[in-house]
Amino acid sequence: MEFEKAKKFILGKLKKELTKNLTYHSLGHIKDVYGAAENLAVLEKVAGEDLSLLLTAVLFHDSGFLFSQKEHERLSCELAMKHLPEFGYTLPQLERICGMIMATQIPQTPHNLLEKIICDADLDYLGRDDFFTIGDKLFDELVMYGIIDNENEWNKLQVRFLEKHHYFTASAKKLRKDKKARNLLKVKSKIS
Repeated sequence: MEFEKAKKFILGKLKKELTKNLTYHSLGHIKDVYGAAENLAVLEKVAGEDLSLLLTAVLFHDSGFLFSQKEHERLSCELAMKHLPEFGYTLPQLERICGMIMATQIPQTPHNLLEKIICDADLDYLGRDDFFTIGDKLFDELVMYGIIDNENEWNKLQVRFLEKHHYFTASAKKLRKDKKARNLLKVKSKIS
């Protein structure tokens, strides 16, 4: 498996082909999730091939946005299945990568540690200081897609989402749970 070559390929493709309308599901999001996944992998003692597969899944997890917002996880898997064999990935490895990608679909459904890590990394920002900065990017994207119309509707959506969401790994719970609860209270205070 040639991880570095696969990484260079997908980052180049995303940089060149992702629409600039995607203010949240952008190359910046992929890099943010990548950093969060690396951090959680260290804390959860994931290394070697498992780490490479996890990070490959992160790099591809939203690549389906190249084609469509709807069912982007499935499209991300198709893109991974198409291109990763060129970099020496085997079918069992591809199946694990697709399992991780599909686990990020909301509501998240992880079945093993790697799937739990990618899910937690994907929504790591919910329990961070930059929650509102990143949230604003998602707000702009959802408005652009016509999914929401105004800030009050957005804040209600965020409250519902934050109340239902939970982190899966012990490390993410320890790192992010308390700040996420404080972010939820701030969002609730904004609802008119």
